[in-house]
Amino acid sequence: MITMLLTIAAVFLGGVLGTSLRLGLDLALPTGGPLALSTLVANVLGSFILGLVTGRVLSRPERPEWLRAGLGAGLLGSFTSFSALAMDAGGHLLAGRLLEAGAELGLSVVLGIAAALGGLVLGSLGQSRGAS
Repeated sequence: MITMLLTIAAVFLGGVLGTSLRLGLDLALPTGGPLALSTLVANVLGSFILGLVTGRVLSRPERPEWLRAGLGAGLLGSFTSFSALAMDAGGHLLAGRLLEAGAELGLSVVLGIAAALGGLVLGSLGQSRGAS
């Protein structure tokens, strides 16, 4: 019961922090136009950081579940946003801007996967399974 409460609290606190960081990014970068830069940056940066943290910290079996959930689903899950990407692309589609919708989706998916992979590789460098 305590472990579950710690996990819920970690996701909540991570979510508050991640959402606040995302709002700051939305205020600092353009969210409209042909490419919603804040959505792209949040999703690619969040993918890279999650890959890095997973490779360095979260892939270790001795790490507590509350840490995994708080950093993954909480902090980075609230920072990145599939729903914002879907709304941005959907807005382009409704306006008949197929090229912008395709660019928005394609860039986010391709760059997000590349960033996550790069983060995993970088986070795993120098790691041995027996070290902490």
